[in-house]
Amino acid sequence: MAGIYLHIPFCKQACHYCDFHFSTNTSKKSEMVDAIERELALRKEELRGATVTSVYFGGGTPSLLSVPELDQLLRCIHTTYEVSENAEFTLEANPDDLIGDKLQNMRALGINRLSIGIQTFDDERLKFINRAHTSAEADQCLNAAMAAGFDNVSADLIYAIPPSDMSYWQRDLEKILTYDLSHISLYGLTIEEKTVFGNRAKKGQLKEVKEEISAQQYQLAIDTLTGHGYEHYEVSNFAKAGRHSRHNSSYWDDQTYLGVGPGAHSYDGNTRSFNVSHNTKYLNHLQKGQLPLTIEPLTPTNQINEYLFTHLRTQRGINLSKFRIRFNRDFVSDNESQIQDYLKRELVKWDGETFALTSKGFMLADEISWRLFYDE
Repeated sequence: MAGIYLHIPFCKQACHYCDFHFSTNTSKKSEMVDAIERELALRKEELRGATVTSVYFGGGTPSLLSVPELDQLLRCIHTTYEVSENAEFTLEANPDDLIGDKLQNMRALGINRLSIGIQTFDDERLKFINRAHTSAEADQCLNAAMAAGFDNVSADLIYAIPPSDMSYWQRDLEKILTYDLSHISLYGLTIEEKTVFGNRAKKGQLKEVKEEISAQQYQLAIDTLTGHGYEHYEVSNFAKAGRHSRHNSSYWDDQTYLGVGPGAHSYDGNTRSFNVSHNTKYLNHLQKGQLPLTIEPLTPTNQINEYLFTHLRTQRGINLSKFRIRFNRDFVSDNESQIQDYLKRELVKWDGETFALTSKGFMLADEISWRLFYDE
């Protein structure tokens, strides 16, 4: 099994918190689609013998692509790779892009899952983070998606958006539940250095939500969503039964995936590769028939740490016997004192066969993983 990720590096405007690679200049959008098509063709051998079970249009804002542009890329994937008959085709979208008959046309192309960036239903906070849509447009979009026949719809929400209070987050959770979506992703607002919010923070112009309030909002979301039938299957993700994100799960399950487009990453178990995060350089490389990527071999220790980082983000955690067989290491004896400390603090659970984080541990997932990493 394998997945394909396509990075579409364009946005209408820059959200104040975002540090992903994108450009608000869409004048070369058509050229970019042609270049991504070339990259897909040039890299077909990387998935030779593998069946593609998921295709994910991310970004950036993939919903800025026209229906013909989406069709061009989907046709290329189907003719170049072996694609499963029941593959998951996800498209990330902003609410204000899914208007008119675009939803029906995308569904006709084979897009069968939408990941919609709602972020919040609070109009003042939407303006604060510089989103292009309104709460009313978010509502219209979600209803239109379901009316168009999409039965697998995910929504993104962001908690810890200033100012510090619980009320907006409570309202957002209550509102999202009214749509009975198959999947919900939650992300705490983080202040990244090379963003508008990062610059404001440096100047003392941004007052972040207090850590304890952020933790309370995250816990409220866990309690609310699991109480309404959602499985908290990964740190940031909740799903109805059978509706886990197949593509994102491939990242956490150590499966091969191919990333195309500027800034995209790929993984085959032994190496990681990443494309140049620069639109012009990317286009110039592909126009010459060259791949604009850097390959990074993973040492045995790198592979262990990749495994720990990804698997500890999931509800399943680490299967200790599989870990021992694969890496010839005993995870428990290697980390006994650290594990005992985490057990006392109720950050982890260990039943002898599996080692996983609790919901309290999920709040510190990155820190816990880092402390359990193996040294070279």
